[in-house]
Amino acid sequence: MLGLDACELGAQLLELLRLALCARVLLADKEGGQAVPEESLDEAVPAYRAPGRKSMLEIQQLDPEDESLAKYKRVLLGPLPPVEDPSLPNVQVTRLTLLSEQAPGPVAMDLTGDLAALKTQNFVLKEGVDYQVKVTFKVNREIVSGLKCVHHTYRRGLRVDKAVYMVGSYGPRAQEYEFVTTVEEAPRGALARGPYVVRSRFTDDDGTDHLCWEWGLRICQDWTD
Repeated sequence: MLGLDACELGAQLLELLRLALCARVLLADKEGGQAVPEESLDEAVPAYRAPGRKSMLEIQQLDPEDESLAKYKRVLLGPLPPVEDPSLPNVQVTRLTLLSEQAPGPVAMDLTGDLAALKTQNFVLKEGVDYQVKVTFKVNREIVSGLKCVHHTYRRGLRVDKAVYMVGSYGPRAQEYEFVTTVEEAPRGALARGPYVVRSRFTDDDGTDHLCWEWGLRICQDWTD
């Protein structure tokens, strides 16, 4: 967050491929004909119409009598998760954690409670250490594509850094997902020490903000300062 702007794909290439195949093969409307060849997509043929979005249940129920397709869908999508409370959002961000091998332990913030309280807390990061950011979240009902976590860091009212972490595309499941960024180095020196305000946003390709929150970060000479 406090280094160079980042746009990391992480380890989600396999997930993107899985969901891309799902979109190309399983989401094509049955009345729409055959899948569009890759070269047609690359050339942006004007006549091409992207298939309409379908729910996970609709995808799972396509051609139920076709056993080979059913096996293919199980490989691509996995089993449907248990029925969730419909009042829950599709994407729930539950925790953000600062990880460092030099730290006494992980520095974690709970994102399921009172987010306003995070503004008054100072999460300490020792200057000069290597650290990573871990985001823990859950997808409850439908496939979500292009998730990303954006952090704007401010000091004395001025923005001093922006970090964008590309998280990837995910389908619903009962277990939480975890995304860990690449290693970054915290700034060091007298000018870098002190309090910061970080405004974070967990969003997706559709422009849906699944969670926005603000929290305090303090760069110190030691973890216990």
